[in-house]
Amino acid sequence: MKLGVVSLGCDKATVDSERLVGELVGHGAVVTPDLHRADVILVNTCGFIDAAKQESIDAILSAASLKAQGDVKAVVAVGCLVQRYKQELEKEIPEVDLFLGFSDLHHLVPELARRGLIADPVAAHPGVRQFLGDAPHVRYLKISEGCDHTCAFCAIPLMRGKHRSEPLERLVREAQALEAQGAQEINLVAQDLGHYGRDLGPDGAKLPDLLEALLRETAVPWYRLLYVYSAGLSERLVQLIARESRIVPYLDMPIQHASDRMLERMRRPERQQSLRAKLGWLRSAIRDLAVRTTCLVGFPGETDAEFRELLGFLEEAQFDRLGAFAYSPQDGTRAMQYADDVPDEVKRDRLEELLEVQRAISAERLARFVGREADVLVDRVADPDEAGATHVGRVAWQADDVDGVTYVERGGWAEAGRFVRVRLSASEDYDFRAIALT
Repeated sequence: MKLGVVSLGCDKATVDSERLVGELVGHGAVVTPDLHRADVILVNTCGFIDAAKQESIDAILSAASLKAQGDVKAVVAVGCLVQRYKQELEKEIPEVDLFLGFSDLHHLVPELARRGLIADPVAAHPGVRQFLGDAPHVRYLKISEGCDHTCAFCAIPLMRGKHRSEPLERLVREAQALEAQGAQEINLVAQDLGHYGRDLGPDGAKLPDLLEALLRETAVPWYRLLYVYSAGLSERLVQLIARESRIVPYLDMPIQHASDRMLERMRRPERQQSLRAKLGWLRSAIRDLAVRTTCLVGFPGETDAEFRELLGFLEEAQFDRLGAFAYSPQDGTRAMQYADDVPDEVKRDRLEELLEVQRAISAERLARFVGREADVLVDRVADPDEAGATHVGRVAWQADDVDGVTYVERGGWAEAGRFVRVRLSASEDYDFRAIALT
């Protein structure tokens, strides 16, 4: 069976896709990048915000149209959008053969086997995670599923369910498999990394235990922590990051807002003073720490004064990186009880202004590293039009895909996935320029 894959949404969904594809490959599937030639198309959907929902629907419809042309034998849709809207999707797009929510994924192999599309599941052996991207040296390890937070704007608990930690031993084996496939950087992802192990009992492993096991049982040079609430940053975890060079000095810590009234209205656990104190502690404890955050503008009831308070806090806090989005109502969330009273044009204006403020902050933060030496993980050979650079990669303070890059000059012919020692020669809004030293 030739398998085509469309994986949408976040990095956690990418992990889901790679695990599913690994299982199918273990039962005889062969992945093809050409959807027109696939026997089965697997679409992993996203249901986080309206734009992601539309992208997922478009992908399902496109796959269904290929089936109608006669080459594709089956279309399977999985993921967050299916989990939330399975009945509606089955009614509106009957051409799709299988809509499987998270609790139904164990039916995938038997259903495809029943249709004669893959080997008998009893006779075959499960496969390992299959890489679906362009850079096998950068991988993601999802350490838990679901979320116990009750943020008013977020539908993730409705789609993913309650928090469940993956067993430590299984995660170590998966990290070892990723290393064997060439991983030089493993990004730990979850809805909240800090919650890892809370459901495993008082004697169960916690995030520092997992990190220590990963460091001990693999030789992967870089581990990065993506998306951890400030409340989950324990003294033990921070000390571990501070002393272990293979855990890069980088934290993705979403705040969403800085007005106490808005934080309460959003049902966020932090308040401005606690965020201020936590940032001060982190930066004093971890040398050269880069902190990324996420903000939400236009939440119901947000006044201009509260938006200005958020901007003022960003100026004070000096986050290295920031992602932002405008509020859109999500079915089933607590925020649906509020009137969506911030006009769309105001949301857009606030989002643009916030990003412009952060652009200047990020440029200033990057400038402090100019003149220093650093290791760059090469992601690719530079294109001819990239202003004299030979390679494009990232320093430890730049996460894959969401942050800027480092343009390396005179880097020889290093392959993607190799480290190059450089001197940072200049900074731009989000990017570095560097001179290779080796």
